[in-house]
Amino acid sequence: MIGALNLKLLRDCRHIKTQIVAIMLVMAAGIAVFIIMFSVLDSLQLTKRTYYDRYQFADIFAALTRAPETLANRIEEIEGVAVVETRVVFGAILQMDSMPEPVSGRIISLPDQREPRLNQLYLRQGRFVYPYETDAVLVNESFYKAHRLALGDKLSFVINGFKRELRIVGVVLSPEYVYSIAPGALMPDDKRYGVFWMSRRSLEAAVNMQGAFNDVALKLSRHARPEQVMHALDSLLKPYGGLVAYERKEQLSNFFVENELKQLRVFGMLAPMIFLTVAAFLVNVVMSRQIATQREQIGMFKAVGYTDREIAFLYLKMVLLISVLGALSGILLGTWMGTGMIEMYARFFHFPILQYSFSYKVMVFGVFICSASAILGTLHAVRQAASLPPAEAMRPASPVRYRETWFSRSFVYHRLDFLSRIIARQLERRPVRALLSSLGVSFSMSILIFSFFMQDSMDYMLDVQYDMTQREDLNLSFTEAKSLQALEQIRLLPGVLKAEPIRQVPVIIKAGHLEKRTALTGLIENPDLFRVIDKHLQPVRMPPKGLIMNQRLAEKLNIVTGDVLSIEVLEGKRQSLQIPVSGLTQEFIGMGVYMDIYELSKLLDETPRMNMASIMLDQNYAASTYKRLRQIPAVQGLNIVPVLRQIFEDLMAENMLRMAAINILFASFISFGVIYNTARIALSERGRELANLRVLGLTRKEVAYLLFGELGVITLLSLPLGMLLGYGLSYGLMVSMDTELYSMPVYIDRSTYGISTLIVLASAAVSFFLVWRKVDALDLVSAQKGVE
Repeated sequence: MIGALNLKLLRDCRHIKTQIVAIMLVMAAGIAVFIIMFSVLDSLQLTKRTYYDRYQFADIFAALTRAPETLANRIEEIEGVAVVETRVVFGAILQMDSMPEPVSGRIISLPDQREPRLNQLYLRQGRFVYPYETDAVLVNESFYKAHRLALGDKLSFVINGFKRELRIVGVVLSPEYVYSIAPGALMPDDKRYGVFWMSRRSLEAAVNMQGAFNDVALKLSRHARPEQVMHALDSLLKPYGGLVAYERKEQLSNFFVENELKQLRVFGMLAPMIFLTVAAFLVNVVMSRQIATQREQIGMFKAVGYTDREIAFLYLKMVLLISVLGALSGILLGTWMGTGMIEMYARFFHFPILQYSFSYKVMVFGVFICSASAILGTLHAVRQAASLPPAEAMRPASPVRYRETWFSRSFVYHRLDFLSRIIARQLERRPVRALLSSLGVSFSMSILIFSFFMQDSMDYMLDVQYDMTQREDLNLSFTEAKSLQALEQIRLLPGVLKAEPIRQVPVIIKAGHLEKRTALTGLIENPDLFRVIDKHLQPVRMPPKGLIMNQRLAEKLNIVTGDVLSIEVLEGKRQSLQIPVSGLTQEFIGMGVYMDIYELSKLLDETPRMNMASIMLDQNYAASTYKRLRQIPAVQGLNIVPVLRQIFEDLMAENMLRMAAINILFASFISFGVIYNTARIALSERGRELANLRVLGLTRKEVAYLLFGELGVITLLSLPLGMLLGYGLSYGLMVSMDTELYSMPVYIDRSTYGISTLIVLASAAVSFFLVWRKVDALDLVSAQKGVE
């Protein structure tokens, strides 16, 4: 049979059911965000780990100019090396009939006598290349789908200056290209960049690399020390034009994947903490007022023999019921939304299989943290209920001690009307409760600002990057460094309005015991297409001596203006240079280091050269320009900057719009839950008072003004506080998501504050309307009776 206390529990829950639903919504929002982020995170991590292990993703990578195949035996002898895979890797240009502009690609060799030991391929369609097959090629799936190709189709490649027709025999995926992105780009462009694999002997012949390799990947033994292996590998490859070896964590595709996982982890911890903190606050307020209004009942239960433990457990059961229902609702909502997020990630993370895997550990932990937050939020109220002596509990609570305050003596107070004075006294005599209520609403405001901030900052970052820094239409890269005289040939192409040279050199920058591998970029003195800007967003001229460094990189290496850096060049004569820092730049994307292109040539002891070029086009002649560029063998890669920006915006808009919609919905839950509960509690506390005022002659509007005026002030006070909290959350997210790839600026548009304010006020209006219906239906006789 159901005991008396359980019957009371059910009746109490039915009496405050709307308040319970409001709290459940807030809890469900917190658990849903937690489930979404960590279930998606678990799914991605499990898929990544399984894929990398099964298809032998390498641990160490290195590129070089050219080395004899016999060097592989010496690499195998390095302590800690388990597997060595040498390859030939070369850039190519594709001439696609379906596209006017050139398409760049990367061709990787496959062993002819065996399967690859590392970075193995997953065959999605067709077959693998036969040994020594000369006209066959495998293509990565994303490129294949983007161009709607079919098995047997022929592609026209320009490899090392020679045109080759290769037939597609298979469609594959590679752990090395889960996130397939062209060099110099920030987002994948599957229509303009592809990865291909062909026979080792065939590719060697095409690029004159017989019996040699220019790329190597290593698998390490379990107890190997990567730093020692990379140092030994660099020593072996240095005479052959080797660049510095790097670990898997720096491999481009894996870097993007890990960066996304980091963002999921950070957001998955931050957002639920806010939601559940607010939920705990709401439960505490509701239970405190519930206990306060049931003093006599508690006293009677104790008088007839119920123990303190039974009384405490009664209210704990109510808390557990609310939290479990909220957690289960959040799990269902989070699982449904998580499935949609996995489909979104499957579009640009190319795994063989990416399915949403529901983690029971995440579910159990979600229910635990939800229940724990609710219980911690109500321990004081429950302890207070259990500790009340029967005689004291059966006596009504002592009335509030009223006294004159500083505000009641002020000029402003005496200018208020009678009803406004009542509201002012209520707020002044219970400031802590008013502040806590305002804080709860401000949390919802902060989450709204936090949600819109991501879109604001991304738009601002793109505007700075593509309107102030990368102002060119095209960015070309060449197979090798060319004389600056080659730029004149580019300027003569139809439609080219302006062209500027760029020289990029791989280097290691050393500052004391700190060092960083990056690229030193040479620009003309006053570039107009690819510009460097300072913290005031003004273009920076290249100094005649010294270099300009990204401010984040300078902070990472503990460098200030005037320091002299040791720079080790990783190509050509591999000089060791001493260059002073002449200034710092403000860049949101990348960590660039820049200097005058002519000064760089002097330091490298070479005639002025370039390996990249920035071009401004007349769009009326763009098709003719692309057609001519497709016929230039020296062009290895081509990025169309407006297209890159559009791809970036499309992907970010889709992802952030979805996340913003979720956060806006959940923030609305918070604002509604806090304001509605505050209003219902105020009504329950002041029901008799309001009824007396109605009997004394106050109209419904005047009673509503008394009740909602206090709540309105609390809501208005929460707005500036919410703006400050929103800025703080945004700044915290920016710091936590700062990577070498990009640094999000803390930029919040004025419209974000306006829209967030409107949403909070709309939630308040809905809450006031629902409570007003209770006030309007108030039974004046019943409301004046004491508690039975």
